Amino acid sequence: MAQEIFKRYEIKYLIPFKQYLSLREKLLPYMTFDTYGNPEGKYNIVSLYYDSDDYSIYYETRNKLRFRQKLRLRIYDQADLNSTAFFEIKQKFKNVVNKRRTSIPLNEAYALSDLDYDDIDFAAFNASNPQILKEAMHFKQLYQLKPEVVVSYDRQAFSGIYEKDLRVTFDYNLMCRNHDLSIENGPQGLNFVDPGMVVLEVKVSETVPFWLARLLSEFDCSKQSVSKFCTSIDLMLEEEQRKNKQIN
Repeated sequence: MAQEIFKRYEIKYLIPFKQYLSLREKLLPYMTFDTYGNPEGKYNIVSLYYDSDDYSIYYETRNKLRFRQKLRLRIYDQADLNSTAFFEIKQKFKNVVNKRRTSIPLNEAYALSDLDYDDIDFAAFNASNPQILKEAMHFKQLYQLKPEVVVSYDRQAFSGIYEKDLRVTFDYNLMCRNHDLSIENGPQGLNFVDPGMVVLEVKVSETVPFWLARLLSEFDCSKQSVSKFCTSIDLMLEEEQRKNKQIN
């Protein structure tokens, strides 16, 4: 059964693709390829993010509020309407990330998105965790959230051999779109991060192990805040302004 509740620190870096290729080789004495991916720990992620008409979720993140949260619907690799999806609530408070998620068939997730909270018969939906599903739908209702942007990327993930709570992920081919919000249509859209760059994330429940801190220093990795959601919204708003100028 896939893990449904996470609590950890997430430290982000933006590194050149060539640096990623070198760094991942240095991880192998301490880490193994993530078992959820292919034999090299690789898989694709497509996520539908929700926001309100006044972009309340976007501004919570962009303004770095001490407490902020997001709602997204996520699939992995190729999927269709009958495939498993995940409703996820991601919250951040004082640099600690909490994530709660429940699996649900994608077609049922879409049906839920069109319903008001009070009209939902939760027993009629095949969620792995009905309580988390209720929390997600209450969050959607409270903020008046609607589907806003699709974000996709390829990931290579590693898990610690000795530090069981440690995960390191490399995300590349980062794209976004708002013209087609059907996530089963797969990765497509505009690059919101330079294709030559990779988002590196270190995910750990306590502290970064010394060997990894040393490696990051040797490779001159500098911490950099990279919000996939916010950067995607920024690009979509820029594209909308550009098109409006062309029309006018």
